[in-house]
Amino acid sequence: QVQLMESGGGSVQAGGSLRLSCALSTATYSDYCMAWFRQAQGKEREGVAVAAEDGSTDYADSVNGRFTVSWNIALDTIQLTMDRLTAEDTAMYYCAARKGAYKSLTATNYNYWGQGTQVTVSS
Repeated sequence: QVQLMESGGGSVQAGGSLRLSCALSTATYSDYCMAWFRQAQGKEREGVAVAAEDGSTDYADSVNGRFTVSWNIALDTIQLTMDRLTAEDTAMYYCAARKGAYKSLTATNYNYWGQGTQVTVSS
């Protein structure tokens, strides 16, 4: 059973930065595609960024150029670095995993989910 644990959420002023981390409880992380999703209050869950084990990435248009997803192989974690945050980025952020190399920003394609970490951006 794969377990995911997010960390790094918090509150920040608009224009600031945060880094989220997601620890993956499996030694075979290379078999998985990892993604970050977010869900703002009253809105549907949306895909933000995804990274395949080969290092290739994909981003939602709303965060492209501001967010960076990357593997920290030494720590078996995936990180999401968020720069130039705005109030519209306020949401609960979730880490998700699926087996295989297909990068997807669709929530229904993911089997494993973390509990989420809150990001609040004040303007």
